[in-house]
Amino acid sequence: MIRLGAGPVERVVAVGAHCDDIAIGAGGTLLTVCRARPGVRVDALVLTGGGGEREAEERAALAAFCPDADLRLTVLKLPDGRLPAHWDEAKAAVEELRAGTDPDVVLAPRAADAHQDHRGLARLVPTAFRDHLVLGYEIVKWDADLGRPTAYQPLTAETAEEKAALLQEHYPSQRHRPWYDREAFLGLARIRGIECHARYAEAFDVTKLTLDLGE
Repeated sequence: MIRLGAGPVERVVAVGAHCDDIAIGAGGTLLTVCRARPGVRVDALVLTGGGGEREAEERAALAAFCPDADLRLTVLKLPDGRLPAHWDEAKAAVEELRAGTDPDVVLAPRAADAHQDHRGLARLVPTAFRDHLVLGYEIVKWDADLGRPTAYQPLTAETAEEKAALLQEHYPSQRHRPWYDREAFLGLARIRGIECHARYAEAFDVTKLTLDLGE
């Protein structure tokens, strides 16, 4: 297992198609980064769910997942499930986000995600964040689209448990879904932990990575 660090993380961008995507896919990583670097700036963009219950859930959740961070969250009102038909608006939002920050790492959906909203956003992100480390997070769901990830962030047992608890606490609108429970979240984290010699982990796809091994 090769371990490569990204260096000091001062700025993070996290993007999601829906409220809860970021927390499900990378909540443990956000907890890990924010606890390690108090004051880290987190710019978050969610394309759907603005103006209602879902936005309220997202604001409370990301505040909990980014403790002591400089969190700046934007939640838009694009239609859930119809993002491919609103490509121009989604692209403009991602480009506006890029214009306001130069992050050390970008957390975004996987390009191989079966959900059309996730997949579309994943394809937009590299067009704006061209020279950045983009980590494509995974979301467990009925589509059976989990793949073979290429990067891992180990999580302590305490962080994995906290992530699962925060997901249950802050997204009551999602509790009726058959895949949305502590067992599913911890089960996937345990499998990804096994794959990287840790107890728990979150896993990501990395489609392009530039190395600098000479310094």
